[in-house]
Amino acid sequence: MRLLDRQPSALPVILLVLVLTGPFFTPLWLQGARAASHVDTLEVKPESGGGVRAIAHVLFPAKPEVVLALLTDYEHWPALFEVRMRVAQFNVHEGVATTDLRIEHALMPGEHRLVTESRTLPNGDLVTDLKAGDFKRYHRVWKLQPTSEGNQTNAEFELIVEVKSMLPDWLIAIAMRQDLETHFRIVKQKALENSKR
Repeated sequence: MRLLDRQPSALPVILLVLVLTGPFFTPLWLQGARAASHVDTLEVKPESGGGVRAIAHVLFPAKPEVVLALLTDYEHWPALFEVRMRVAQFNVHEGVATTDLRIEHALMPGEHRLVTESRTLPNGDLVTDLKAGDFKRYHRVWKLQPTSEGNQTNAEFELIVEVKSMLPDWLIAIAMRQDLETHFRIVKQKALENSKR
């Protein structure tokens, strides 16, 4: 007896799931495979208490000052991502950059607000924390160290995100991995271009 003969009612449900999720997940896998070669290591997984944590080690083909200049050019941050976003407001006060981003993502319809405060610590770490918006948690740390006689940057990256959403964290983790791989690839390209100027 064939599987289709035993459970005819399951077939429409399985086909519906494949039709609805196929267009979404196929580009994630294909794009993730293309971008993976540009990331040294990237681990993205849901946190047990909610939210998603990403940890990466990335080698950028430029000096730390070039990479830091890209990462702190908040007014032009949307150019470092494929996700649609815009800077609604930006200001710097006493060394703290407050950025009000509006983000549109395929997973979540509409525009979502992310307001963060970023500062460069005395040890050179770049730390960003949630101030307001449509997120429960947002914490990002970049640690940049020179390598290869100072002409490249070894970067440690950590991001913890929890979105005010009904979406499961495992699904957000899949999308976040894709977005970060693409983000790192774009930063690498721009860092290389800027280091040649």
